[in-house]
Amino acid sequence: MKLSVMDLVPVFPGTEPAQALEQALLLAQTAERCGYGRYWVAEHHDMPGLACTSPEVLLAYIGARTSRIRLGSGAVLLPHYKPLKVAESFHLLSSLMPGRIDLGIGRAPGGSAHVTMALSDNFLDNIRRLPEALQALMALLTGQYRVEGEPVTARPVPPQPPEVWMLGTNQKSAAYAAELGCGYVFGQFMSDRDAAEVMQLYREQFRPSQLTPEPRVMVAIGVVCADTEEEAQRLAAEGAALFGQRGRAASQSQSEAEREKSAAPERLIVGTAQQVKSRLEALQARFGVDEFLIVTHVPNYAQRLRSYELLLT
Repeated sequence: MKLSVMDLVPVFPGTEPAQALEQALLLAQTAERCGYGRYWVAEHHDMPGLACTSPEVLLAYIGARTSRIRLGSGAVLLPHYKPLKVAESFHLLSSLMPGRIDLGIGRAPGGSAHVTMALSDNFLDNIRRLPEALQALMALLTGQYRVEGEPVTARPVPPQPPEVWMLGTNQKSAAYAAELGCGYVFGQFMSDRDAAEVMQLYREQFRPSQLTPEPRVMVAIGVVCADTEEEAQRLAAEGAALFGQRGRAASQSQSEAEREKSAAPERLIVGTAQQVKSRLEALQARFGVDEFLIVTHVPNYAQRLRSYELLLT
């Protein structure tokens, strides 16, 4: 089972954004040491509790201080940007760190209505034109983009292009990923939808592409892991109070069949390392996923690191 890290770069009460960014680096370095496959950072705007507004800048900083782990965006919010600029940024990252860069794309605004207006004026119109922007981005990443018949290249051209993933929580995002021929990440940690039905649509409609010849799926899910179940539950409760999470303990007495019939899919798995791994293995078998992106919301940086460390020990 492959595990990776999703980091929202939280600014906990009593800390400063600079500290949160240094903790992001420490988390990436810890993830690399423990054997996680990827470290991804999200994009949010004008949110006091989150510190990453520009994933590509933070990834360059972290990439210079790590050596093996793949680095990616979870996700760049494409409706705010021109496809050429996004392609250039991630081609540059891929040239600096060949074979290590993932480009995750999202459709959300990433902030309030007013900050969305400040970023891109007519966001709803950009959403309407998103299929065109996605096609343009894929063409730029494969060297096939034209403007009035003339080639336009997103330079520098890297020795190995970034992996492309679409992130979402519904069938619309899955359909985009399938049509583009890119990987798909279902954000279970923030959705009440069932990942299985969305991923089935993605697999059924998938069209092979130059960058992704076969369907690839991941599930982003919340995890709180501690040395004891009681400690994990306490941390999860504190995280829920701070972040507004909802979740269920991994050790609850429901059978697998009862879980599948539940009206509310698991957003959060809580427990000891063995309890969490057991539940992830069950979800892996059910969803048929290649990999999990682990999102850990606890209001303490040291405890967050410990949760990730326990999961791969």
